[in-house]
Amino acid sequence: MPTLRRPRITLPTTTAPAAPPTRLPLPALLALATAVFVTSLTETLPAGLLPAMSADLGVSESAAGQTVTVYAVGTALTAIPLTAATAGWRRKKLLLAAMSGFAAANTVTAVSENYTLTMAARFVAGVAAGLAWALLAGYARRMAPAHLQGKAIAIAMAGIPVALSLGVPAGTFLGKVLSWQVAFLVMTGLTVGLLAWIAALVPDQPGQKPGGAKTPMPHALRVPGVTPVLFVTLVFVLAHTVLYTYIATFLDELGMGGSTDLVLLVFGAASLVSIWIVGALIHRRLRALTLASVLLVGVGAAVLAAFSGSPALVYVAVTLWGLGWGGAPTLLQTAAGDAADKGDAADAAQAMLVTLWNVAMAGGGVFGGILLDLAGTSSFPWTILLLLIPVLLAVAAARRNGFPARTPGNPA
Repeated sequence: MPTLRRPRITLPTTTAPAAPPTRLPLPALLALATAVFVTSLTETLPAGLLPAMSADLGVSESAAGQTVTVYAVGTALTAIPLTAATAGWRRKKLLLAAMSGFAAANTVTAVSENYTLTMAARFVAGVAAGLAWALLAGYARRMAPAHLQGKAIAIAMAGIPVALSLGVPAGTFLGKVLSWQVAFLVMTGLTVGLLAWIAALVPDQPGQKPGGAKTPMPHALRVPGVTPVLFVTLVFVLAHTVLYTYIATFLDELGMGGSTDLVLLVFGAASLVSIWIVGALIHRRLRALTLASVLLVGVGAAVLAAFSGSPALVYVAVTLWGLGWGGAPTLLQTAAGDAADKGDAADAAQAMLVTLWNVAMAGGGVFGGILLDLAGTSSFPWTILLLLIPVLLAVAAARRNGFPARTPGNPA
């Protein structure tokens, strides 16, 4: 006689939500900082190599400067549509895909002897940057507890001043001692190592759920504070890029061409100090830090405009410029995130910020090239001063939203 078995009853189980983080995941954040370093250095590396690149590619220095422009164009054209198209992707998968694009593009740039092929590779690198930049700040924020999100973004964005302080001078030195192609091959090797680091130590994050609500760009622009932050981003980055793209040519005209790597090292060291200060104070002093950032860059430009004949004062000006600029990416990313969070428009605002940032980078390369051909390098500092006037006014006017005196969670 068969034995009867009591049917097994399976009770529904629920998975407890993951506990929110209580401290900063430094290994993962440093991997993101290295990704920021790779994207920033890939974009700006030609700034210290323009004379050598123009000679080897058989084009003028203003044409070689467009290798920065076409990178920025690639990012500006693709950041918003690619962000929307990949919204459902796991964040780690997307970051690995973007960094693989950098490895391929830098390899092609290094081996290319043709200007058109080089420009195509730079465009592809810009497309990869559009993917990376649209997710890096949000990735860092989601890894950290709420009260440490600003510091998490500061750590991730530290890759920018490190690229400026160490990467560009080192690339310039390699270009001088060996060749500019070696500098780009080193970037490929660094990126391959970074891919392994990300795979091993960066926690994954989900993308947007299928059918999830997507904030349209026009709605994000109506959220109080978003538009002023985007305007400041556009014009401030434009002002910076006009000179930075052609810094080697600018110094050549001053008789300091042999010191380009040292000047960039001073600029980057000041930028590192800046981002350390910003990381420590950003949650309490976002508005004051942003005003100080604009003013320091303006004073540095004024010194370059009036006293560029003195090498010592050029170093003073570059130090002020670095102190003002180093923390700017963190300030602008945080301001955009804080403003957009009020209207649930963070993803849309970050995609627009990345796009406008690179529109400004592209515009700076083109505008700087035009100024170089028509008015010479002496016009660069005066142009920066003119552009910074509306930037300062916009930050000052956005007292309640955008660049508030009081930031979320900090009453004073």
